[in-house]
Amino acid sequence: METITLRAHFDGKQILLDEPFELEPNARLIITVLPKSLGEEREDWAQLALENLARAYGDDEPEYSLDLIREANPEYEAR
Repeated sequence: METITLRAHFDGKQILLDEPFELEPNARLIITVLPKSLGEEREDWAQLALENLARAYGDDEPEYSLDLIREANPEYEAR
């Protein structure tokens, strides 16, 4: 499953998604609790940052081959 950011809120008893989204049973989740003091604009920036972070480390991130290395790091242990 691709990484996705979803908005949600806590109603005092459980975490509820703000938009419908089908989750698979036992799906792994990361929950970030945002402080109440976030203004609407700041919250939008935080959401944008989370989406871009998820995209930066997504499945479509390019793989770089070893022939692109200009100078080898002598302290790196090949895996």
